[in-house]
Amino acid sequence: SQQIQWFWRAVRSFDKEERAKLLQFVTGTSKVPLNGFKELEGMNGISRFNIHRDYGDKDRLPSSHTCFNQLDLPEYESYDMLRAQLHKAITQGSEYFGFA
Repeated sequence: SQQIQWFWRAVRSFDKEERAKLLQFVTGTSKVPLNGFKELEGMNGISRFNIHRDYGDKDRLPSSHTCFNQLDLPEYESYDMLRAQLHKAITQGSEYFGFA
């Protein structure tokens, strides 16, 4: 979908620190497992990184479920809005993890 393409475009535009914050936001850890994403741990063992469509208000920030490595992504109207909202979520959210 367009949203998924925009998401990965935004990820590619992030610097290393922003990517670590995104990973922390979605998975609860800022480091990729030694053997890659295929070994991401969730609440019940290995749990793939998932992006789910959030059918709520399009002005909402993305949200996450770290126990399931899941990102809930609203259906934004443009790439610029998606990137801005995603960036806001990971930078504001990182304050709660103590590494802002």
